[in-house]
Amino acid sequence: MIRFTFFLLLALAGCSPAPKKSQQLMLRDIRLSDLNGKPVDVSQYDGKTVLVNFWATWCKPCLQEMPSLASAQSQLKDKPIVFLFASSETLEQITRFKNKQKFEFNYLHLGNMEELNIQALPTTFIFNKTGELEFSEVGFRDWTSAESQQIIAKVLNTL
Repeated sequence: MIRFTFFLLLALAGCSPAPKKSQQLMLRDIRLSDLNGKPVDVSQYDGKTVLVNFWATWCKPCLQEMPSLASAQSQLKDKPIVFLFASSETLEQITRFKNKQKFEFNYLHLGNMEELNIQALPTTFIFNKTGELEFSEVGFRDWTSAESQQIIAKVLNTL
């Protein structure tokens, strides 16, 4: 109960320590499925930068972050970057949320949140073109800010 309360407080605050890296995290380590339950083969993103935003329908900082992610996604639509939005909630919860929103996101189900050591939401990972984790951050970020655009540009230009 104490751990859950701590997690809840961190999630509501939108901040916590970054996920631990016992080894280099790779995009292929994330288990994703589409909203029909079909596994997503992340190798389809080889050669592209991949931003994965981990979120939940109940997470206020996640919802506050979404408009800036939508804007960044729109601004970068002609670049080799893919935006994925992964939640560990049920497929039904994610689908209901998707149907009520205006965002054109690639909503996915996350099957291994604990293995990734994601301790609070939102959390964002950005993987380079070879699928290696280049950036991770826990908490809300304005993805339209100059600093955020520089972070994305740096990963886009990696390799």
